[in-house]
Amino acid sequence: MDTMLGNRFRRPAGTPCMRWFSVTVGCMVTVGLSACATAIPSKFVSQAEPGVTLTALKNRPEAYKGKVVILGGVIVDKREEEGRVWLLVKNRPLDADYVPHVPVSREGPEASHYWVMVTSQGLPKTYRNWARMTVVGRVSDHRAAGLDSATETDTVLVALYLRGWGSGWGGYGLHEETWEEIQSPNAILSTPLRVKP
Repeated sequence: MDTMLGNRFRRPAGTPCMRWFSVTVGCMVTVGLSACATAIPSKFVSQAEPGVTLTALKNRPEAYKGKVVILGGVIVDKREEEGRVWLLVKNRPLDADYVPHVPVSREGPEASHYWVMVTSQGLPKTYRNWARMTVVGRVSDHRAAGLDSATETDTVLVALYLRGWGSGWGGYGLHEETWEEIQSPNAILSTPLRVKP
């Protein structure tokens, strides 16, 4: 008799409730993994010129002027002027998910620098601690004021989107942050600090 009562209240495996729970957990894992699939939103990927490298930008600056590109890098210096932050970035190659990595060779054109011009509004104060970052920017012919010969570079990107990476395993650190331009990048381009001669 006790056996019959026990079986009467026990739910068999695979009931609708268990299946619903399994589907819910599966969907949450899928959404979580797809969110990590790429380092930047698809709206920026669709705007950008595919596969552009820093070498290409340096060799053919006129061909890319005004176009959106995606690069990676490490911040090595910064300057603040008139509500803008100028970041000197040492280039790092990107993988297929737009995550920057240490290059195979620390010499050559891909190991050089470029500038990123960012409006300071909304830029996280912790950007100085980013181990590396992914940059979506519009190629500009502006130059940062007061460049010295040791860091002079002709490549300048007006930032549209930045993603800062922590130093966690595989580049997916716990301290990931993003910044997105909220005003028209054309407004920034129309008021340069100093136009290249």
